[in-house]
Amino acid sequence: MPSASDMYRTCSFPAARKAAGVVSLALVLGVAGCHRSPSANVIATVNGKEIPVSELDRVYKQSVDPSAPPLSREEEGVKRLQFLHSLIENEILQQRAAKLNLVATDEEVDAKVTDMKSPYTQEEFDQKLKERNETLQDLRRDIRNDLTRSKLMNKEIESKINVTDADISNYYNAHKSDFNLIEPDYHLARIVVSNQPSKQVANLQNNKATNDAEAKKKIQLLRSRLDSGADFYSLAAQFSEDSTSSPSGGDIGFIPESQLREIPDVFNAIDKLKAGQATDVLPTFQGEGSSRKTTGYAIYLLIEKRPAGQRELNNPNVRQSIRQLLRNNHQQLLQQAYIEMLYDDAKVHNYLAEDIFKKGGL
Repeated sequence: MPSASDMYRTCSFPAARKAAGVVSLALVLGVAGCHRSPSANVIATVNGKEIPVSELDRVYKQSVDPSAPPLSREEEGVKRLQFLHSLIENEILQQRAAKLNLVATDEEVDAKVTDMKSPYTQEEFDQKLKERNETLQDLRRDIRNDLTRSKLMNKEIESKINVTDADISNYYNAHKSDFNLIEPDYHLARIVVSNQPSKQVANLQNNKATNDAEAKKKIQLLRSRLDSGADFYSLAAQFSEDSTSSPSGGDIGFIPESQLREIPDVFNAIDKLKAGQATDVLPTFQGEGSSRKTTGYAIYLLIEKRPAGQRELNNPNVRQSIRQLLRNNHQQLLQQAYIEMLYDDAKVHNYLAEDIFKKGGL
């Protein structure tokens, strides 16, 4: 199941439903009368544990962009099935974690909530919850699930991964040309804050700014936290509004120097840095010349600058990058196999899927 910081995205409701918000699942599908679930309020069970319709409605609603073109009933049904599959997978993992005594504690959840609230007053934080139609209890449950899943994966997956020196050498020899750079490049991470109002309700953990004043306040608070020693990657994961890079701690990979020079302000700021240092707050722009306008603000972290030429295997950065790549590949393989194994052992009833198939559609 995707984390609370990235799970709820995409999808829309037909225009007639926008004003009313999310219609309950039974009404959308028109199948309340033919459910074979324990009750009309249950959409699936996992080893006897019920997943209520209201939970699927909640996570689906948080994904809705009411300004997007309406989906067909079939498209909407596919999206709901996808979200329900994620809820089922999450329940399987949560039950496994409980058996291994790996459920996140109240203290761990409290610490995460406190960190999320830190850039805001209590009133602002409450407003963010209200905008998402989410209660503090909902948020705490999502955080607990995220932390619990992370603890489970660390124990069951990460502990089993071992990348040897031979693995690294073999990979380097097979991909040596990949380490021959024709020009310098810069490994960067960034925290982005947009000043543009969003038509989609942002995930609370991303804390979307809605205007220029909010964007400036947010980015300046984050810059202050960096100055106080906060971890750049953690802040990017929690608060950056770049949905592409925030899940990976703001990491945007290696950017060739020629490409970076196309944005002189950014290049000049980054070129002065040493590895591990971050820029001051920089404005982001859209358009050219007189039509150029500020769209938000960003802070860039220089992770590494690589010179042109062949990078040898004895370069510590080369070895570390290969090690991390191999670990990530191994982790993805083991995690997928682990989840499939647990799924096979679980007793799952997906009543939504059964109803759709029985009716031959929606």
